[in-house]
Amino acid sequence: MSTIFIKHMVCDRCVMAVESELQKLGLRAKHIKLGEITLDSDPSEEQKEHLNEALTRLGFELINDKKSRIIEKIKTTIIALVHNQDIDVKENLSEVLKKELHHDYNYLSNLFSEVEGTTIEKYFIAQKIERVKELLVYDELSLSEIAYKLNYSSVGYLSNQFKKITGLTPSHFKQIKEDKRKPLDKV
Repeated sequence: MSTIFIKHMVCDRCVMAVESELQKLGLRAKHIKLGEITLDSDPSEEQKEHLNEALTRLGFELINDKKSRIIEKIKTTIIALVHNQDIDVKENLSEVLKKELHHDYNYLSNLFSEVEGTTIEKYFIAQKIERVKELLVYDELSLSEIAYKLNYSSVGYLSNQFKKITGLTPSHFKQIKEDKRKPLDKV
């Protein structure tokens, strides 16, 4: 059994694309989740090389060093938390990351800041704002419902944070929504 870590694998479509490439190469995945694949058996060097080439063509990168794997795991945990489910976390983000990555939060925070040049909290806020943008574009929920869905304490707090990050109010963003969203791996 072998575990492979992949950078920029941030959505369900990414998982499906990677799964398709694995099948083409004759590799069987025991488990696939954002940023991580567990294979049934260890791939040969030739299979690893072909997998790396295929993933690179799709815009992914294999992650080989421990620190990069931890950073990617922090990002995929936050992305999954914000984008793939409603945020109904009774725990602080620090507790979620500590449990998920089995490391002290201070270590994770310092490592993330050192490598990424921003804090985990700022990254989390950026992901939440991208989710707010997405929900505003869909135009199915009121701002109040979006605030509740993303665990903001109030519409005012969401609006202030949105304006601080984007320079726009949510209602102004809604009016000029084209070309304002970013791909998740570019946040």
